[in-house]
Amino acid sequence: MTVLVLTRPQDATADLVIAELNERSVPVHRLDPGDFPESLSMAARIGPDHTSWEGALRGQHRDVSLTDVRSVYYRRPAAHHLHPDMSEQDARWADAEARAGFSGLLYSLPCLWVNHPNRNALAAYPPVALAAAARGGLSVPRTLITNDPDQAREFVSALPGQIAAYKALGTTYPSDRDDRPRALWTTQVQPGEIDHSVALTAHQFQEWVDKAYEVRLTAVAHNLFAAEIHAGSDASRIDFRTDYDSLTFKPCDVPEHIAGGVHMLMFTFGLQYVALDFLVNSEGDWRLVDINPNGQWGFIPDLRAPITRALADLLESAHT
Repeated sequence: MTVLVLTRPQDATADLVIAELNERSVPVHRLDPGDFPESLSMAARIGPDHTSWEGALRGQHRDVSLTDVRSVYYRRPAAHHLHPDMSEQDARWADAEARAGFSGLLYSLPCLWVNHPNRNALAAYPPVALAAAARGGLSVPRTLITNDPDQAREFVSALPGQIAAYKALGTTYPSDRDDRPRALWTTQVQPGEIDHSVALTAHQFQEWVDKAYEVRLTAVAHNLFAAEIHAGSDASRIDFRTDYDSLTFKPCDVPEHIAGGVHMLMFTFGLQYVALDFLVNSEGDWRLVDINPNGQWGFIPDLRAPITRALADLLESAHT
């Protein structure tokens, strides 16, 4: 039985899990769905005598039988690579067919997913995830999602210090220089900085929380791993992703009510894995600000090995 890892060629996070599974002599098959259809092919059948698809994925160097897959680790696959000679119209049609056929075939596999893409997609919508977290007992800052500049200014004006955190609802923005997306960092916003451009799309504004530190909490099934993140620069105090070199980390315990809320959130979305960011104030109150069902964990040294082992345990122990 094989663990199928779906990700692009360069993925240091997936590399950690694959190396751990290799150490255990667990069969692993890594492939990038983006290679379909140029260098990856498929053939699968279903009929009256079968309840699931039977067939194989055929890469340049190795094949994998669909019935041999015990679990799937879904990380960050690339978009499908289509033939360069296609017209734009044909390419759009071929891409839609590839997603419906190839991705649909993979998504139908009756095995453990970490996580299934459809569950990731729903949990990745901040309006959905924040509401589910609040219903599960986790505290979230006051948040406004709007394209109305007047509503945005009114919201920020009513906050303590008249300061809000502007946070992108997604995670990336198209780059001007190449095809790779770039991150949009959290920024502080005051009422006078909000202009008519807010009307052009949805924007998310959150109450600014004066934090003592942040906590990255990573959940793998029922296991919780948490570490305090202490910022060492002005930039990292606003968004720690802007200056990793200034950060210090300290593993910490998870309060019982936070653990209960996290498990409820995972149950709600059917997740086996999730990464969450909390802001902790001087009184020790935890406020949830970010939910990422496919977040990284390797940047926290003390938790790198334990989380890797937990993911390998989960993927190895799964049965079809």
